[in-house]
Amino acid sequence: MLQQKLIDFIQSGHRLSKEDTDLVVQYFEPVLFPKNRIIEEEGRVPKYLYYVVSGYLRLFHYNEAGDEITTHINCPPGFFTSYFPFVNETKSNDNVECITDCELLRITKADLESLTSKSMAMKDFSIGVFQQSIAYNETRSMELATLSAEQRYQKLIGNYPGILHHVPITYIASFLGMKPESLSRIRRKMFL
Repeated sequence: MLQQKLIDFIQSGHRLSKEDTDLVVQYFEPVLFPKNRIIEEEGRVPKYLYYVVSGYLRLFHYNEAGDEITTHINCPPGFFTSYFPFVNETKSNDNVECITDCELLRITKADLESLTSKSMAMKDFSIGVFQQSIAYNETRSMELATLSAEQRYQKLIGNYPGILHHVPITYIASFLGMKPESLSRIRRKMFL
C-alpha cells in the first residue's frame, strides 16, 4: 500500500493516531505515471498536491524565446506541485512533468482541506510542508543571486547525489540557471 510510505514519512516527525492514518489512506489516491508525462499543465489551476513515493518530477515553464526553464526538481520522498497556484486556486504558469516513471499519491485542494479539518496532526503537518516550500523558494532565490554556477552545482550534488543518475543534464543546467555547455565545462573541470 503506497499510502504507508506517506504515513511513515509523516510519522518521522509527527504522531498520527489510527484515525489520522485512516484519513491519509482515505484521501490520498495512489497513481502511477510514465516518464515524460505532463501531469499538471500551465494555464490551468493545479488539481493536485503530489507526494512522491518514487521517481523524479520537475516544474518548468517556457520563456519568451520558447525555451524550457526548469524551476524545481524533486528528490524523493516529498511533496510536489505548483504550490502557490494550488493553494490559491489560480492558474499556474508552470507545467509539472514526470522525468522518470513515478509512483505518486495525490490529493485535491478540497480533500486536503477536508483532511486537515478532521485531523489536527495533518493540519500541523500540512502547515509545515507549505512553510518548507516557502523557505525552499527563498533559499533558492538567494543561492541563484549569490552563489557561482560551480557552487550551485556542487551544493546540488552534495545534497542530492542521486539526481545525476535520474535527471537529464539539460534539466539540471536549467534548474541551476545555466546552459548545458556551461554545466559540462564545470563537470569536466571538477573531474580533472
